[in-house]
Amino acid sequence: MLGHRPLQIEDYYGILKRRGWIVLIPAILLPLIAFACSFLIAPQYLSQTLVLVESQKVPDNYVKPVISSDLDSRLASMKEQILSRSRIQPIIERYNLYGNSQMTMDDRIDLARKSITIKPITSEVTHTGGLPGFFISFQAGDPHIAQLVCGEITSLFLGENLRSREASAQGTTDFLQSQLSDAKRNLDEQDAKLAAFQRQYIGRLPGEEAPNVDMLTSLNTQLEAATQSLARMEQDKAYEEAMLAQQSQSYSSGTSQSGATQSLANPDQQAQLQSLLSQQAELTAHYTDDYPDVITVKRKITDLRRQMAKNASATPSAIPGAPSRFDSAAVQQLRAQIHSADVGIQAKRQEQAKIQSNISMYQNRIQSSPLVEEQYKQITRDNQTAQAFYDDLLGKMNQSKMATDLEKREQGEQFHVMDEPNLPDAPFSPKRPVFALGGFVGGLALGLLIIAGLEYKDTSLRTETDVWVFTHLPTLATIAQNEQFSSETPHKRSLFQRVFRRSEEKLAETRS
Repeated sequence: MLGHRPLQIEDYYGILKRRGWIVLIPAILLPLIAFACSFLIAPQYLSQTLVLVESQKVPDNYVKPVISSDLDSRLASMKEQILSRSRIQPIIERYNLYGNSQMTMDDRIDLARKSITIKPITSEVTHTGGLPGFFISFQAGDPHIAQLVCGEITSLFLGENLRSREASAQGTTDFLQSQLSDAKRNLDEQDAKLAAFQRQYIGRLPGEEAPNVDMLTSLNTQLEAATQSLARMEQDKAYEEAMLAQQSQSYSSGTSQSGATQSLANPDQQAQLQSLLSQQAELTAHYTDDYPDVITVKRKITDLRRQMAKNASATPSAIPGAPSRFDSAAVQQLRAQIHSADVGIQAKRQEQAKIQSNISMYQNRIQSSPLVEEQYKQITRDNQTAQAFYDDLLGKMNQSKMATDLEKREQGEQFHVMDEPNLPDAPFSPKRPVFALGGFVGGLALGLLIIAGLEYKDTSLRTETDVWVFTHLPTLATIAQNEQFSSETPHKRSLFQRVFRRSEEKLAETRS
C-alpha cells in the first residue's frame, strides 16, 4: 500500500494497528543490548580545574604592559607548546598512561592529547570579549591518575605563562636597548655636526643678524670718531711743524727780523693746508680710503706738504727734522710734541684700519647670513629628529624596564587556580542512559524501517480508496470484516480466496 498512493492519517493509524508489534520489539530489545554493551567499555574519569586570569596589580596609567596580544592567541600558543611531545611524553612515562595497551609511544601521545581539554570562559558581565579564565580537564581510566595529570597540565600552563610573559618583556627591553644605543650614536653624530657648524659660522648663525647690525652701526660710529680725531691730530701736527720751522729760523738768524719775515713769507700755504685737512676729515667720516675724493685730497695734502718742506729747506737751519745741540728749549719741546703726534697719528691709523676690518667682517656676516641659515636649518632639523627619536625610545625603554621588573616580581597578569583538580567519584564515560536512549531511538528507527518495507511490498486492497487508485473503477459492494469468518475452516478460507482472485483477474481484464 505504501508505494501505491499518498497516505492519510487513518492509513498510518491502520498500519500502526496492524504492524505495531514490529516497532515494539526492536524498541525494547536494542536499549537493553546497548545498556549491556556499555558495561563492556572501560570507564573514564574526568578531573577538571578552573584557572582564572588576574589582571595586572599596578594600574596601566603607571606601568603599561608590554604584552599586547589577547589571551585567546596566547592561550592557543601555550596549548600547542604544552601539548608538544617534549612536554607530554614525560607525563606519560611518569604515570604510565595507557601502559596496559600494546600502543606505541606516538599513539599514546595522540591519545593523551585528545584526553586534554582546554575550554575558555567567555565573559558575560563586561561584554568586552576578554576571557576571565578557562577550564583544564583530563580524562583517564583511574580517578587518581586523572587528578594528578590534570594538576601537572595546570602547573605547565601556570609556569609557561610566567616564562612567556617574562621572556616577551625581556625581549622587548633588549630590543629597545639596542635601538636606543643606535639612536644615541646617531644623536652624538648630529650634535658633533651641529657644534662644528656653529664653530665654523660663529657670528653668522640665525638670530645673530640684529647684533651684527648693531655692531656694524657702532663700528661706523667709532670709525667716524677715529677719522675726526685723526684729522685733528694731523692738524695739530701741521701747526706744530709750522711753529717748529718758525722757531728754527728765528734761532738760526738770532733776532734778525729778516728771518722771521722769511718764515712767515707764505701764510697762504698754511691756510690751504688747514682747509685740505678739514676736507679730508669730513670725507673719511663718510667714505673709505679707496673713495676717489679721499684719494684726491690726500694727494693734494702730500703735494702741499712737500712744497712747504722744499721752501723750508732753502735754509739749512730751517729743517725741522734735523735736531741740533744748539736748538733752544722751545724748539726741542716742539720736536717732542711732533714726535708724540706722529706716534698718536700712527696708532690712530692702526685703530682706523682695525675698525674698517671689523666693519668688513660684519658686512660679510650679514651678507652670508641667508645661506648659513639654510644650512643651519637642515642640520638642526636632523638634530631635532634624532633627539625626538632618542627621547621617544628612552621613554619606551623606561616603560619596558618597569614592565619587565613587574613581570619578574609576578605583579603582572597571572593565572590563578580557583579550583584545584577534583578527584572524580563517578566515571565520566560511558554514559549508560545515553546508550539506552540511543538504543531506543535506533530500535524505533529500525522498526519503522521494517514496517515501511513491508507496506511498500504489500499490494492488498483494503479500502475503497485503494480500489479506486488501483482500478479507477467505482466499487459495487464491500464485504465487512467478520470475526467469525476468521475462525472458519481453512477450506472455506481457501475457497473465498480463489473467488477473490478470480474477481481480481476479471477486473484486470476489464482494465486492459
